[in-house]
Amino acid sequence: MPSVRVSDSESFENALRRFKKQCEREGILSGIKKREHYEKPGVKRKKKAIAACKKSYKRMRLALR
Repeated sequence: MPSVRVSDSESFENALRRFKKQCEREGILSGIKKREHYEKPGVKRKKKAIAACKKSYKRMRLALR
């Protein structure tokens, strides 16, 4: 659970910005989005395979430079 301590001289905007960064680092928002809708196991596998292909293609392109 992320928490941010706010000093008296710190503005609310800065504290909110730090809280959002901390949530992003811990992966809270991505976890929520992932669980928002149910995906069938076959769809998950297909997405994972497509992501792996894209990643390997990108590595090949960068290696050729």
